[in-house]
Amino acid sequence: MTQTLGDPARHFWMTRSVARVMGLNLSEEMHMGRLDPAQYAQMVTCCRGCALVEACEGWLGSQTGIASLPPPGCRNAALLSQLKRPH
Repeated sequence: MTQTLGDPARHFWMTRSVARVMGLNLSEEMHMGRLDPAQYAQMVTCCRGCALVEACEGWLGSQTGIASLPPPGCRNAALLSQLKRPH
């Protein structure tokens, strides 16, 4: 069975938005060498395959400050949490 992936642009922005809400700037993380372009591309692809898009959008809309954790069920949780650790 082939998995259908979501819209690349939508999930690119969702990936960046989740990171931003966690206090991360993925462009800066790449510039500092903590995230390589292939990892970034894989993050967007993982997001594209997620079934929790509406829940994630709701989570994003409800955040009022810096979140310590990504939304429940986030397919990028491990990498986002790793990037969140002090440098």
